[in-house]
Amino acid sequence: MVTSSVVSPGSAVAPALIELRDVNRVYRLDGLAVVALSGVSLSVRAGEFVVVLGPSGSGKTTLLNLVGGLDAATSGEIRVAGHPVTGASRGQLAEYRRRTTSFVFQTFNLFPGLTALENVEFGAEAAGRKDASAIARQRLAEVGLTDRVDHFPHQLSGGEQQRVAIARALATGNPILLADEPTGELDFQTGVAILELLRAQATGDRAVLVVTHNREIARAADRVVELSSGRIVGDGAPAGGRAAVADLRW
Repeated sequence: MVTSSVVSPGSAVAPALIELRDVNRVYRLDGLAVVALSGVSLSVRAGEFVVVLGPSGSGKTTLLNLVGGLDAATSGEIRVAGHPVTGASRGQLAEYRRRTTSFVFQTFNLFPGLTALENVEFGAEAAGRKDASAIARQRLAEVGLTDRVDHFPHQLSGGEQQRVAIARALATGNPILLADEPTGELDFQTGVAILELLRAQATGDRAVLVVTHNREIARAADRVVELSSGRIVGDGAPAGGRAAVADLRW
């Protein structure tokens, strides 16, 4: 078992926002036990931009769902921002998701009957933010969608829908940002801009956890956590040190 506790430069006294201790997740399919995560221990501190890297089926999305309170560990302990996630009730998990974590889903999960602006406002309102409309417009501007605020999801391209999903997550202001392949539907230029925006969120009392199979994106991380067959097989700074997002190529 690899115990992940690397502290990025300048964050030696930063509190651990995400803590997993010997976490296992086993699914039952047709009577068979399918191990998604096995003995995962991980600590992510405030101010860190962490990339979880691995191929399809390595357990990346399962890890994100456990941290986000969307799935339950079979065994082990998870604490996020001081909240015990394992063993929490449905009501406690609902409040936890509203106030603590924000998700950028690979499948967007936008409300089809709401405009781009309304989708982002929903995220801000759910987190209890004041001036939700102003916050939503600001976040949509940051992802380059000022001229698309009144469009419904079916009127947007896949890349535009992805940017709305990112704006909605940013609008919550929650301390933990979880992103599942956030550049998967974006062209390179837009993807770089989004990564810059996500990196900027990892400061102060906030942390960002990005799941990807793209090793080039991992070069811009403070830390790279590599998963293989549900186990952590590596955890540390990118080889050669952290690269500027502007220097990435894919």
